[in-house]
Amino acid sequence: MANNPKELGTENVRQLLISYSGPAIAAMMASALYNVIDRAFIGQGVSALAISGLAITMPVMNLSAAFGAMIGAGGATLTSIKLGQQDINSAQKVLGNVFLLNVVLGIIFMALGLLFLDEILFFFGASENTISYAKDFMQVILIGNVITHLYLGLNSVMRASGHPTKAMRMTFLTVLINLVLAPLFIFVLGLGIRGAASATIIAQTVAFVIIMKHFSNKANILYWRRDIFTFDKRIIKGIISIGMAPFMLNACACLVVILINRALKEYGGDLAVGAYGGVVNSVLMVFAMIVMGLNQGMQPIAGYNFGAQIYSRVRKVLKLTVFAATAVTSFAFIVSETIPYYVARLFTTDEELIEVSIRGLRICAAAFPIVGFQMVASNFFQSIGKASKAVVLSSTRQLLLLVPLLLILPAHFKTVESVLACMPISDALSSIIAFVLLKLEMRKFSRLKDNPIIERED
Repeated sequence: MANNPKELGTENVRQLLISYSGPAIAAMMASALYNVIDRAFIGQGVSALAISGLAITMPVMNLSAAFGAMIGAGGATLTSIKLGQQDINSAQKVLGNVFLLNVVLGIIFMALGLLFLDEILFFFGASENTISYAKDFMQVILIGNVITHLYLGLNSVMRASGHPTKAMRMTFLTVLINLVLAPLFIFVLGLGIRGAASATIIAQTVAFVIIMKHFSNKANILYWRRDIFTFDKRIIKGIISIGMAPFMLNACACLVVILINRALKEYGGDLAVGAYGGVVNSVLMVFAMIVMGLNQGMQPIAGYNFGAQIYSRVRKVLKLTVFAATAVTSFAFIVSETIPYYVARLFTTDEELIEVSIRGLRICAAAFPIVGFQMVASNFFQSIGKASKAVVLSSTRQLLLLVPLLLILPAHFKTVESVLACMPISDALSSIIAFVLLKLEMRKFSRLKDNPIIERED
């Protein structure tokens, strides 16, 4: 079923969501678990301060991911819409422009990052105790930045063009290589945090080579052609406008983490920074990645059927995804509130770090049961090409709500808890806004009639 994108408009919606989101969830889970295990390797094999140093790099990683997501997610969504419209030639051009844009942005980001790395890391909250760890990690990551962007962007397009299982295998492959090389580089060769970064880049390079080979096969609906490697203003505008939502999400995340790191450093020290960035965020991200996998599964189904004007299937896949995402984030809430000690203990034996991590988990997960809905709503608007609404929802939680809260509450209460409490408050408020916007959109959908030409299953 995954090799013919036309079946996105005919097969049973529930089965399609399972078929497309299953591989994506497995891949995202594997990636998230790798991040958890990688931080555990660093915490156990290097030091607790190394976890804090790694946490300092999160804003840089988020900013890099912002540009990568803008091109990758924007390109994947536009590919789905063009395929739904039976416009294969435009879908081919999307592939070529995703490649070119990732190369250009990847090189620019690498050059600027390496040139101003020390200044960037100190601004993001590094101290004299953590700067060496953060710098060692980011130097390696930045050198491989172009490969990272190309791997993620092309993998997204491959998934959207009818190959979700193959995209999942690429992610699994990177995780497997990482899990083999990271402990080898850290514990056996003594490369420390540089070893962890090197394992990541090597793994992504292997996957990138395989994806390049995939698009060299002319039997695929999308494949490399000489004429697609030309910048197309219309295609670029479409990619960027749709990809602006995930760009804003990651760019705002960069700003948010900067504010969080600086506030935690001021009111709790380096270990408070490590507790949030190295433990709390890593754990909650595992569950958020599952929701992101559900969103990735929903994206080609919603995008294709929207392009084909089969609106009843768009509504159905949205409802199924919201239900599944809410179940996932509710489970995250239960885990964080009931067994936080055992979760934190996976990362470190430092009792002070564990104590701060326990408080962080309980506070940050307080509104998690409704986070899944908010994430799906934002991705839904992106999936159907409603870029402006997707940008509003993506930026509301972090830029319009979380940033002001981080500027006000910690300054008033001057505690670590006041910093962390900003997260569940913004989660609750942004979910209310998402509900209102989605409700209004569904009213419009109820007045739209399906394209009667296409025969399909329900």
